[in-house]
Amino acid sequence: MSRLALLAALLMGAAAPGIHAQDLPPTLPQFDGARALEYTRQFVATGPRWIGSPGHAKAEAFLKEQFRRDRLEEDSFTTDTPAGPMLMHNFIVRFPGKKDGVIVLASHYETNYPLRNIHYIGANDGGSTTGLLIEMANYLRGKTLDGYSVWLVFTDGEEAVKNWTDSDSVYGSRHLAAKWQADGTLKRIKAFILADMLGDRDLDIQRDLNSTPWLEDLVLQAATQYGWQSYFFQTKTYDEDDHLPFVHRGVPCADLIDLDYGYQNAYWHTADDTMDKLSAKSLTIAGDTILETIRLLDQR
Repeated sequence: MSRLALLAALLMGAAAPGIHAQDLPPTLPQFDGARALEYTRQFVATGPRWIGSPGHAKAEAFLKEQFRRDRLEEDSFTTDTPAGPMLMHNFIVRFPGKKDGVIVLASHYETNYPLRNIHYIGANDGGSTTGLLIEMANYLRGKTLDGYSVWLVFTDGEEAVKNWTDSDSVYGSRHLAAKWQADGTLKRIKAFILADMLGDRDLDIQRDLNSTPWLEDLVLQAATQYGWQSYFFQTKTYDEDDHLPFVHRGVPCADLIDLDYGYQNAYWHTADDTMDKLSAKSLTIAGDTILETIRLLDQR
């Protein structure tokens, strides 16, 4: 993954401690960050998962196993890259709702192709939010949702194969956005929420100025319900990520990303992106906030 990130420090108010679970209103959903972290650990154990590698095939098999009971679609496509044609696979898991419309929760799952020779496992970058979405399925599974349908999307090819450009990045989401525009699906999407690098122990989710302002405002409202607001939007960024192909087609999007991973982002895209840098609390914060954002979207 590579993206332009123009950081400008912006104070957003005093830090607030998280509210203890027993103090939360009963209407607020509660996410199991510890279980999401364990899914992350199991997923990352597949090894480096750059496209075409044995680890990539293992990662796909892992996802298929997690969703064997669900409505899982494998969206396979071949695309040209600087390293030649590559076969890629997006995965979509659908949980039906009663309202007409869809909320998409997305994360990429592969690791960086240029780093394939350094045993780069991407525990946070790709791994943590894959674990987060797998645990989301446990919350959604086995019920008909009162609000919109929720689709979990695992994109392939988010990372650049050589150098980040508009044509060498976000292959999976570019393919899926074009496909869904052609078949009319895009018109049904009420919100596209992208999760990226959210397992960082020192969680600091930036406000992305390429995202839809009202949707990011709703995310902050959701976080504030739990007392998690100090982990959100202390700085502003312009992020190039899997949401942009949907932004460009008019879909409301929020890119939830912590692109401040280690001192001066020292762990990002290095062999030091390992499980010991992650925490269950960070995944709880992200998961709580996303679930409450869904609930708020259902009420609009």
